Amino acid sequence: MTDIEKTGTADKPPVPPTPAAGPEAIKAIPVRHYGRYVSAVVAIAALVALVYAFSQGKINWGAVPDYFFDDRIIRGVGQTLLLTVLSMVIGIVGGILLAVMRLSRNPVTSSIAWFYIWFFRGTPVLVQLFVWFNLGLVFEYINLGPIYKDYWSSFMTPLLTALLGLGLNEAAYMAEICRAGLLSVDEGQTEASHALGMSHGKTLRRIVIPQAMRVIVPPTGNEVINMLKTTSLVSAVQFTELFRYAQDIGSSSGAPVEMFFLAAAWYLIMTSVLTVGQFYLERYYARGSSRSLPPTPMQKIRANLLSLGRPSGGMA
Repeated sequence: MTDIEKTGTADKPPVPPTPAAGPEAIKAIPVRHYGRYVSAVVAIAALVALVYAFSQGKINWGAVPDYFFDDRIIRGVGQTLLLTVLSMVIGIVGGILLAVMRLSRNPVTSSIAWFYIWFFRGTPVLVQLFVWFNLGLVFEYINLGPIYKDYWSSFMTPLLTALLGLGLNEAAYMAEICRAGLLSVDEGQTEASHALGMSHGKTLRRIVIPQAMRVIVPPTGNEVINMLKTTSLVSAVQFTELFRYAQDIGSSSGAPVEMFFLAAAWYLIMTSVLTVGQFYLERYYARGSSRSLPPTPMQKIRANLLSLGRPSGGMA
């Protein structure tokens, strides 16, 4: 009897499973933004045309570096900065006072603050400067009793005219900025401080104003930069600052347009420095409200340099 060999699965070696084929990698094709390319070409062409036009104009560009550090120009820069600082001090102090008056429950003080803001925001700065400068035609003397008495023309100097015209006008704008900042603080903060026995003044100083600074600082920085440029208007009331000195040098040297370019360059330098200071001041007051602070210029440059060194399509 012949033995039949039995074969089964147990006698065969296991066959390894065939690995499943993975999904095919998706090849992402970026969307082409042709409008960006066209707008970039148009912008570059316009810039080149503008530079070419000025290069062909009758402009003595050599006069700009010749007078850039002239004693009169440097003196004008100092006068401009001094006038900016003093006017902003008047504007900030007056704005805080007007904002508190505006939010007061006393209808008299609130109405006075409202009228002040309405009047000074509704009239141009140049008109206000001329009004202060020509009040000597209305009042011959200024009489403060035993404190001070003099002719109005002697009392209202060009510097005082500039400070009153710019500072009092700025106070109206700063009042609205401060009021918006104070209103941005939750009322529960004030109620909690009053519950702890703090007075209204101490609540403002210790609780409300520190939190309101986050809202007040950015527009205040813009107002400082705007004030720096607005100081050029005071040349109309005989105050000599950067723009007035540039005008005088342009008239005497026969290069008025070149001196305007010089003044514009100095204004750009000063506003750029103020812009950097504003950035770091905003970053300082944003510490308690933002999870991550905005990167500084050096951090942005470092991040861009690191991103250029990374291989495309891979992990760093």
